[in-house]
Amino acid sequence: MDQIQHKFVEVQGLKLHVAEIGTGPNVVVFLHGFPEIWYSWRHQMIALAKARFRAIAPDYRGYGLSDPPPEPEKASLRDFIDDLLGIIDALAIPKVFLVGKDFGARPAYLFGIIHPERVLGIVTMGVPYLPPGPSEHRKHLPEGFYILRWQEPGRAEADFGRLDAKTVVRNVYILFSRSEIPIAAENQEIMDLVDQSTPLPPWFTEEDLANYGALYEKSGFRTALQVPYRSFGEEFNLTDPIVKQPALLIMGSKDYVYKFPGIGDFINSGKVKEFVPKLDIVFLPEGTHFVQEQSPEEVNQLILNFLAKHI
Repeated sequence: MDQIQHKFVEVQGLKLHVAEIGTGPNVVVFLHGFPEIWYSWRHQMIALAKARFRAIAPDYRGYGLSDPPPEPEKASLRDFIDDLLGIIDALAIPKVFLVGKDFGARPAYLFGIIHPERVLGIVTMGVPYLPPGPSEHRKHLPEGFYILRWQEPGRAEADFGRLDAKTVVRNVYILFSRSEIPIAAENQEIMDLVDQSTPLPPWFTEEDLANYGALYEKSGFRTALQVPYRSFGEEFNLTDPIVKQPALLIMGSKDYVYKFPGIGDFINSGKVKEFVPKLDIVFLPEGTHFVQEQSPEEVNQLILNFLAKHI
């Protein structure tokens, strides 16, 4: 971990934090999900640097050590995509591979569509490519579905506000590590779904939690609730929503996202390949939502094999 270097890159008037390790012309940029941060890629960054890749992991605006946007409630996924372009431009990197986890899959794929000349390949974990537009699966889930709750202005703020940032991250990690979709009862909040005696997943240490807790203590959750949860319907007006680059989807068979209505069929039927024709899909039988932290050696090898095929 000590080998990972940290810098700030100024983009659109904000100082964005970037973690980096390794040298060479072949660059991989990692895009985190929620409640993650650059730190969630620690295992992959070190492995790729040893394999002579340059590994870069930014914190999105409003996350971790990056500056918050002036009005977090107006942040958009388009901002994150523009920030990514600004980062690789500032670092004078002509082309990159992108690796996205959870909602980080969205900026990875959309960046590849909007800036195809800059992207050599895309790896995502936990979330397939879903074309921009209204999401159907949320219509089929009850009011207590965690995304619906977190989209409601003020509700997550009140729920999270009862706890310190470290406890919020702890609870979400435990919830998202399960194979069931987090759904609260009518008079229950999402944070109440986790008993405080529940242990952390075995692959997630107290030291890891302390690192996440400190970063979210600094940033808070205002931007994180806006993007992704309150910006899902954002329009991009793409003339062609097809991903042309080679891609790899790594999916845990026990990932709760796989149980979202329609997602399993979308992947298994091959319909996802109508939008990502050069897609390979790998299932990890014991994998949950955090495969890159749960099974780092297996995920590292899958990424390295993909990179070797497409350099």
